[in-house]
Amino acid sequence: MKIIRDPKRMQAQAAAWRAEGKRIGLVPTMGYLHAGHLSLVRLAAARADVVVVSIFVNPTQFGPREDLNRYPRDFVRDRSNCRGAGVDAIFYPAAAAMYPPDYSVYVNEERLSAGLCGARRPGHFRGVCTVVAKLFNLVSPHVAVFGEKDAQQLRVLRRMTRDLNFPIEIVAGPIAREPDGLALSSRNTYLTPAQRRAAPELRRALEETAARYSAGERSAARLRAALRRRLARIPGARVDYVELVDDATLRPVRRVEKPALVALAVWFGKTRLIDNLRLGG
Repeated sequence: MKIIRDPKRMQAQAAAWRAEGKRIGLVPTMGYLHAGHLSLVRLAAARADVVVVSIFVNPTQFGPREDLNRYPRDFVRDRSNCRGAGVDAIFYPAAAAMYPPDYSVYVNEERLSAGLCGARRPGHFRGVCTVVAKLFNLVSPHVAVFGEKDAQQLRVLRRMTRDLNFPIEIVAGPIAREPDGLALSSRNTYLTPAQRRAAPELRRALEETAARYSAGERSAARLRAALRRRLARIPGARVDYVELVDDATLRPVRRVEKPALVALAVWFGKTRLIDNLRLGG
């Protein structure tokens, strides 16, 4: 397994693989890998000859009061996990190599990123789109895999790929969960024992919303209100947002008449967790 730190070397290696006729799969991550990341690696491996996992805690997607400095990192464990998963190369650049001091070019998506997490984390998706565009140029993948847990991010990056004409297939990986239903996230490590016991209730609250939909409820306002009431009963939970949006446009809907996304963000202390569930389709 190669470990590549220099962006130019990554670009050269990708060009060499392409010259050999190999199909490249990319799994972008910020490290601290868990089973969810490794499920994305398996999806990439099924569609490519070589798999690259990027490990880069991207500073441009963190706000000034967010958790950049304390974001969990463990490269030794990540390297072991990647080797065990059959990854061909880890791209592990330093921030200074990706963003020189006079860096001044960014990529903005202006519709799908407007609501949900984008409304509450100004500049977040500008950072996400910028770093992923850079990774696409450096790794030259034929396929890139992203998780459905970050549902808005997935849709924003699909739009960026389409609108900037990247010849890359975007593959979505299903949400990986703990046995008790909590969506896997590197940030779960921040949770106190009491918060960790309460956090799986997010999934149960979403499932109750799906049950209401299956029973015939189509009013987005009533579904959203019931979900808020359910979340309010979770010990230590503080709702950031609860939204019901069109699955394709991410615009709020009044009635669920076609596929929709129920998305939420909830704080447990200083830890912000997101989750979602698709209705219809």
